[in-house]
Amino acid sequence: QVQLVESGGGLVQAGDSLRLSCAASGRTFSSYAMGWFRQAPGKEHEFVASISWSGLTTNYVDSVKGRFTISRDNAKNTVYLQMNALKPEDTAVYYCAAYNGRRWPQNEYEYDYWGQGTQVTVSS
Repeated sequence: QVQLVESGGGLVQAGDSLRLSCAASGRTFSSYAMGWFRQAPGKEHEFVASISWSGLTTNYVDSVKGRFTISRDNAKNTVYLQMNALKPEDTAVYYCAAYNGRRWPQNEYEYDYWGQGTQVTVSS
């Protein structure tokens, strides 16, 4: 069992930066690939980024490439999402998720555990 708690969301202006954190409980965090997803009002969950259990491999949706960076610190049981050059269209609730396997999927249905989400609002 893994429990995930996101933090770091907030209200910022376009062009600003935020760093989201996702703290995980449990001794097996380092064996999970991690993902970040987001859901804007009236829209479905959208894949944002994922990272392998080792942290050596990452994957991003095209709309955030070059602006967002996913990373992890297995010693701290934490995964991060550094978001730079934020745009109003990045406004959403951001969720982290854990996948028990050796891939780093984009499909939300493959993830085993989810956090409660943190709101990110970007004003123009």
